[in-house]
Amino acid sequence: MIDHLSVGVDDIKSAKKFYDSIFKTIGISRLAEMDGLLAYGIEAIQFLAMYPHDGNGSSAGNGTHIAFSAKTPDEVDRFHASALSIGGTCEGAPGPRVYPHAEVYAAYVRDPFGNKLEVLTNGFTG
Repeated sequence: MIDHLSVGVDDIKSAKKFYDSIFKTIGISRLAEMDGLLAYGIEAIQFLAMYPHDGNGSSAGNGTHIAFSAKTPDEVDRFHASALSIGGTCEGAPGPRVYPHAEVYAAYVRDPFGNKLEVLTNGFTG
């Protein structure tokens, strides 16, 4: 259903440091980089961090978050720790949570630009 997702950032160099680090913990790589844009995925580009197209400052959506799949609780823990070590903030420490379909192991962070991210095991896609 979804081809890719993107978040706005105000500093590509800081975004590269942040996203390269957290995505490494769950097997996601930077697949492309252009002026003002970073592209990440596993086999295809699925996530972009980029300057807003209109040239204004980036902002996070109220009530919006993007969730990433982890294979193990250890990956969730490492993603969360990595995010906090390089400028992210905690929005929910790693731990079990009851979701509509099952119990998951999840954590929430905000990137340095205010975008809310989740990482979880046993999500809707597996």
